Amino acid sequence: MEEQYNPSAVEAAAQEHWAEQKSFEVKEDPSREKFYCLSMFPYPSGKLHMGHVRNYTITDVISRYQRMQGKNVLHPMGWDAFGLPAENAAIQNKTAPAKWTYSNIDYMKGQLKALGFGFDWSRELATCQPSYYRWEQWFFTRLYKKGLVYKKMATVNWDPVDHTVLANEQVIDGRGWRSGAVVERKEIPQWFIKITDYAEELLADLDKLPHWPEQVRTMQRNWIGKSKGIDLSFALPQTIAGVDHFDVYTTRPDTLMGVTYVSLAAEHPIALELAESNPELKAFIAECKKQSMSEADMATMDKKGMDTGLKAIHPLTGEEVPVWVANYVLMDYGSGAVMAVPAHDQRDWEFAKKYDLPIKQVIAPANDEAIDLDKEAFVEKGKLVNSGGFDGLDFDAAFNAIADGLEAAGKGRVTTNYRLRDWGVSRQRYWGAPIPMLNLADGSEIPVPAEKLPILLPEEVELDGVTSPIKSDPEWRKDEYNGEAVERETDTFDTFMESSWYYARYTCPDFEEGMLDPDRANYWLPVDQYVGGIEHAILHLLYARFFHKLMRDEGLVKSDEPFKQLLCQGMVLAESFYKEVEGAHKIWVNPADVDVERDEKGKTIRAVERATGEEVIAGGVVKMSKSKNNGIDPHAAVEQYGADTVRLFTMFAAPPEQTLEWHDSGVEGASRFLRKLWKTVQSHVAAGDSAAATQTAAAIDIDNLSDKQQQLRRKTHETIQKVSDDYGRRQTFNTAVAAVMELLNEVGKIAERDSANGLAVEREALQAATLLLAPVTPHISHELWCALGNSGELVDAQWPQVDKKALVRSSITLVVQVNGKLRAKLEAPADADKATLEKMALADENVLKFTEGKTVRKVIVVPGKLVNIVAN
Repeated sequence: MEEQYNPSAVEAAAQEHWAEQKSFEVKEDPSREKFYCLSMFPYPSGKLHMGHVRNYTITDVISRYQRMQGKNVLHPMGWDAFGLPAENAAIQNKTAPAKWTYSNIDYMKGQLKALGFGFDWSRELATCQPSYYRWEQWFFTRLYKKGLVYKKMATVNWDPVDHTVLANEQVIDGRGWRSGAVVERKEIPQWFIKITDYAEELLADLDKLPHWPEQVRTMQRNWIGKSKGIDLSFALPQTIAGVDHFDVYTTRPDTLMGVTYVSLAAEHPIALELAESNPELKAFIAECKKQSMSEADMATMDKKGMDTGLKAIHPLTGEEVPVWVANYVLMDYGSGAVMAVPAHDQRDWEFAKKYDLPIKQVIAPANDEAIDLDKEAFVEKGKLVNSGGFDGLDFDAAFNAIADGLEAAGKGRVTTNYRLRDWGVSRQRYWGAPIPMLNLADGSEIPVPAEKLPILLPEEVELDGVTSPIKSDPEWRKDEYNGEAVERETDTFDTFMESSWYYARYTCPDFEEGMLDPDRANYWLPVDQYVGGIEHAILHLLYARFFHKLMRDEGLVKSDEPFKQLLCQGMVLAESFYKEVEGAHKIWVNPADVDVERDEKGKTIRAVERATGEEVIAGGVVKMSKSKNNGIDPHAAVEQYGADTVRLFTMFAAPPEQTLEWHDSGVEGASRFLRKLWKTVQSHVAAGDSAAATQTAAAIDIDNLSDKQQQLRRKTHETIQKVSDDYGRRQTFNTAVAAVMELLNEVGKIAERDSANGLAVEREALQAATLLLAPVTPHISHELWCALGNSGELVDAQWPQVDKKALVRSSITLVVQVNGKLRAKLEAPADADKATLEKMALADENVLKFTEGKTVRKVIVVPGKLVNIVAN
């Protein structure tokens, strides 16, 4: 064993060994308990960031720990390779997206291997490969035949620069999240999958996921948004846009008698019809189409509207109420019309105040407290007032009574509604899986037959940044069906499609006869542990759950849910620095290029850009990002400190679900610990003659241990007990690492090397430390395992077991307090009774100083912990 720890040599040797032995390739084995551990796969942007490193280190730690429990562990990796960023990068770099993507995959794969992650690379997949998206296309055609896929005109957020549809959440302040262009509302044909058919099951099955964070389950419940309400109709005096009424859905029918106007979305058919003869309304609708449609923005933006001059008839009173077009009503949700009750809805109140519309109170607080409708709307439930025959009813009674009245009049009915809308999967960009549909001459469409799949996306293309190559290529669009000319669909799939089933394909990526091999898929699925960012809590996880149920109903999988346990890791933070230039513009400087002077508390006093000598401004500790130029290159960190140090720091610095602050002093501390561990093992192995130096735990003479040897054995097994719980049940890897650090400190303080028994006890402690650290720091552990004289693979070594006899204490340390303040610590027999402990405490010399001249009123004994003496 080398005297000095050389991370690069140790890590290269371990990685070469794992590659030669194919250590992480696994096969299905029904005789063994399986464990499927998965991290959300990366987009191949060309460079790993520390968020990646943290995510994959967590799954690697869990995978290695579960393998040491004797389980058959699957830990795969692949690439979420389609998407708009590849197109933008290809345009910028004057290359094809495929070439750019595959080059990035090669580079990032090398980075992952350098970090020693135990991935089964034999199962690697990239979603841009035809062998992958072929089955996605096949599955889509199956869903179409089952009536779960349809095409319709839909109003979308259109980015005129990126030429693609954006989700509401991708529109920020009315602009595209990537391009910054003003977003337009545009009506185009779109393909949809009926996720709403599964809304109730998706909601109910959240109760089957007790090992998911409650925050994520709540977010999904809210997104699905189940509500009980009433569909009701407002009649029109005359027919407009082919209808004589419009529908409204409300969960607050108790406020119906307070309606003072109704609001239509800008895209509502009635609004569009009226706009044809009203230029002012037409201009207003055009303005509405440019605004943000995200709910957060809708809640805070300035409420705007136009009176159409039209009247609608209240379904119960028969009164006429004005019809407005309002910018805060969405066509995407409900019917695109809302009954406005400004006294009891804040958005309606703001609108009514702005346009001087009536505000009629119909709900009063149940406790008769006064309310001030001049300040804000009263939105709580209460009792009805100013509501005719419904006065005095509470919410539930009013709901039923008004529902009955509407139903009797043929104007409404009780319904269950969902906020969830069907999944629009069409995208108008090139770099995605072609949607497998054929457009016929008569305007209808049919799915591409299975034998013609996959519909290949051409990879050797030139991008002009304006038009998708498959849309602009008439030859690619041409196809033939039953001897007739047809045209291929030129939209591509939303990339959420690929990420919704990749976890299942990992179970059988080489299977060519179908989407999944049911035997292999059902052996591994569901995923036992899934790890990824909280930002994917809604869309990705909801779509994956939906896709899993679709695959189940197609007979491909047996389980109801894809992921049993979910861990959402926190962000990685780092210091940021910038220079100010003219126009209050900031130029961000990477922390690696800054020399920082700090005070004794670590606060930045002065920061200087190394290359220029210019002073820079500290921008605080923020999320690592390209915009702040404060990302730490994992490759550079590995070269400087070694992969194990980087892995150790990311696991030790914070619990996995909390934010982690990257700082050099912490990384250096992790490096010092590993050097200390190496030196301790090296000096242990070198101690004494060869026979004594290879003493194993089995050679320990339990009956003849010195006090120090007993103490070290107890610490060893206490550490095994704690770390096992931290890795397994608690998943608090930071406290696990801290416990091993404490054990190593104990080895340094009390290990005895002057006897075979002493060396054997130390060997047991160092063996345990090596095994306990193996999931976090696998390279150095691999080397130390061999140095400690072990044969066989460390990755397959059994997790250390607790010797409960070693935990038994002959004595305990007892804290003694006088009037709640610490005054002494006593060593007492472990089996001492309360009377003995009380007597020992009262007789302690230091305790006597604080009780002298006082009357002892009470002595409280907490066995094994403390004695508290109350005296005055």
